[in-house]
Amino acid sequence: ARVHRHERAKGTLPQTFTPTAAFVAGYLLTWLGFSVAATAAQFGLDAAGQITGMTLSSASRWLSASVLVAAGLYQFLPWKETCLAHCRSPAGFISAHWAADPAGAVRMGAVHGAHCVGCCWALMALLFVGGVMNLAWIAVLAILVLIEKLAPAGRTAGVVVGALLIAWGAATIAV
Repeated sequence: ARVHRHERAKGTLPQTFTPTAAFVAGYLLTWLGFSVAATAAQFGLDAAGQITGMTLSSASRWLSASVLVAAGLYQFLPWKETCLAHCRSPAGFISAHWAADPAGAVRMGAVHGAHCVGCCWALMALLFVGGVMNLAWIAVLAILVLIEKLAPAGRTAGVVVGALLIAWGAATIAV
């Protein structure tokens, strides 16, 4: 909104265009797509008897181990760090991807949303392990995402969590 106000003050944009709403719409559309995919996975896992009733957590040690190890390995991938870099610096993202038209603002929002989904999807998949309806587990994962995005040592925390998730997954298979 601030960038738009600046551009409008210079007279380079029409007064009627509201890029913030268009940007948010694109961002939310990306998250809607992720939510639909996660819901489909939940229904599929439920139908296959792989998640339990009340908390919707994994009923299979193989499912749990697979998700834990996959989420742990994802913490080490360069793509995760690339996505986090965009999420950590939204102003930098906007200045690099600025588009002055409504379609461009929607596209910017969708791309920024894709970066945010890209840095968080594997951690969110851990909800299938600890329970989609387990508020304590949700809080732990939310705090982890917050630390990764905002804390000065966020990258280090992510790597430590990745190693712990891999170890937890290996222990789950071994038991």
